[in-house]
Amino acid sequence: MNEKVLKCLYDIKLAIEETDSFFIGRHKRFDEYAKDMMLKRAIERNLEIIGEAINRILKEDALFPIENARRIVGLRNQIMSPLR
Repeated sequence: MNEKVLKCLYDIKLAIEETDSFFIGRHKRFDEYAKDMMLKRAIERNLEIIGEAINRILKEDALFPIENARRIVGLRNQIMSPLR
């Protein structure tokens, strides 16, 4: 596995851990997420990071085994779309 892919995997790991940390002592409830604009933006940013990292991995190795990789990249694209 090349260094670029390893860096992207590390970025994904950090984004997931950071998102999990937002819920320490809180319930993971959609209504709370929807009401808290700062939480929403922080989670969306981490989803963008994950999607971009997966996109870069696929450019390095199109057959890299990430389940639902294209759907995750698609979610990133939706989040980044100015007309959502």
